[in-house]
Amino acid sequence: MSSSSASSRKALSKIACNRLQKELVEWVIEVNGAAGTLYTNETYQLQVDFPEHYPMEAPQVIFLQPAPLHPHIYSNGHICLDILYDSWSPAMTVGSICISILSMLSSATAKQCPEDNDRYVKNCRNGRSPKQTRWWFHDDKV
Repeated sequence: MSSSSASSRKALSKIACNRLQKELVEWVIEVNGAAGTLYTNETYQLQVDFPEHYPMEAPQVIFLQPAPLHPHIYSNGHICLDILYDSWSPAMTVGSICISILSMLSSATAKQCPEDNDRYVKNCRNGRSPKQTRWWFHDDKV
């Protein structure tokens, strides 16, 4: 391999790396409800925002509108799921987050908003991030 070929390869790698870094700052992932659940044949979108210190810090994950009706998903798309906050581990991946969210959706027994939905959403009107919420994780049934 000639030196010019090797340097163009490095340049391409740097360009590709920069492009991927820009694209990975924010992802939108389509989630399909599992067969045999309350969300069968329903499709939702998750927006995943990667912080500067990812994977040491959890990404911010929210449902885009319309968010599913679920006891742990607020109508503004914020998700009350411990692995997105207190229980995050750098060993977790976007794939493991998606599996956890699908599992949460699949185990729901009723389509309903969280009991405090209106109050919470009202408090988030000025663009408050779900990471600024002090979540109380008390329900491990759904």
